[in-house]
Amino acid sequence: MAEVSRVGMLTGGGDAPGLNGVIRAVTMKSIEDYGYEVAGIRRGWKGLLDPESDSVQPLGVDDVRYILQEGGTKLLSSRTNPYKNEGDAEKVVKNLEEFGIDALVAIGGDDTLGVAKRLYDDFGVQVVGCPKTIDNDLSATDTTFGYDTAVSIATEAIDRIRTTARSHERIIVVEVMGRHAGWITWGAGLASAANVTLIPEVEPDLEAITDLFKKRAERGEKWGIVAVSEGVTFSEDFVTQTEEKDEFGHVRLGGVGEGLAGELKERTGIDTRHVVLGHLQRGGTPTAFDRILSTRYGLRAAEAVKNGEWGQMVALRGSDVVTVSLDEATAETKTVPDDLYRALQTFFG
Repeated sequence: MAEVSRVGMLTGGGDAPGLNGVIRAVTMKSIEDYGYEVAGIRRGWKGLLDPESDSVQPLGVDDVRYILQEGGTKLLSSRTNPYKNEGDAEKVVKNLEEFGIDALVAIGGDDTLGVAKRLYDDFGVQVVGCPKTIDNDLSATDTTFGYDTAVSIATEAIDRIRTTARSHERIIVVEVMGRHAGWITWGAGLASAANVTLIPEVEPDLEAITDLFKKRAERGEKWGIVAVSEGVTFSEDFVTQTEEKDEFGHVRLGGVGEGLAGELKERTGIDTRHVVLGHLQRGGTPTAFDRILSTRYGLRAAEAVKNGEWGQMVALRGSDVVTVSLDEATAETKTVPDDLYRALQTFFG
């Protein structure tokens, strides 16, 4: 194990409320308690694969002291995959050495942490992972920072949309983020008392949904709210905005809300509209819960560097922040269990 004197840190993938909390905690703990230098790597893996003049910058306590409440990421982000092209991973390792970075804290979701795991396995890079995704779909941790904020924002949006739906006697379909896992939609649908909530894990029953809104209309309620995850499919294919894929092979989702609204309007005869919440869900100020959780993650990540817990990811287990292997962390997508969805169905109607 190489001795550590300079710790690098990067954020990859989509931004999430709480990222700056991790950056702040890792920086302050590393400097104040362990005497390390801290280097902020800008634009995720791109900053190490194709560095620019500002790609690696020193971080001091004064640089991060007041960023806890800020959304986004001070270090910027990208969806760069160093394993897409042959030889790129070697460039990342070489540049880590060039910048004098002895240990790396990688903050991200499945894609970012998957790269971290491979760099550890293939080259022995001294890396510690920190889970980040508003989707809450990373296995091996009870929850991820950003999720609580995203659910809170989506819940407030649906609460506001309901007054318009009722006033104009419309069904409004609200499209919520969630590709393979419907955690945000599940949480927001439950918290906002949506009339119907649809998630990728369960195939939707259009006939049952149609009957539900017809029965509502018969009792004088010609309106309603449907919360639907962007990853819900009515066939085997995602509804997408474009055929283009990112560097990790993901298509850009969008359009299921519009399609479902048109279908419900035709089936029920009730005026139906759709709203796409989109990036609103992951922008802006994090909730107090996410500020606290991200801070605890950052402190434990710095401690893991000090302890030489390489190839590990910090995780929440019950009330404790522990470390688990990146193998376990990236093994599978954590989806909404059947029993939680069945509990939500109690309130459909």
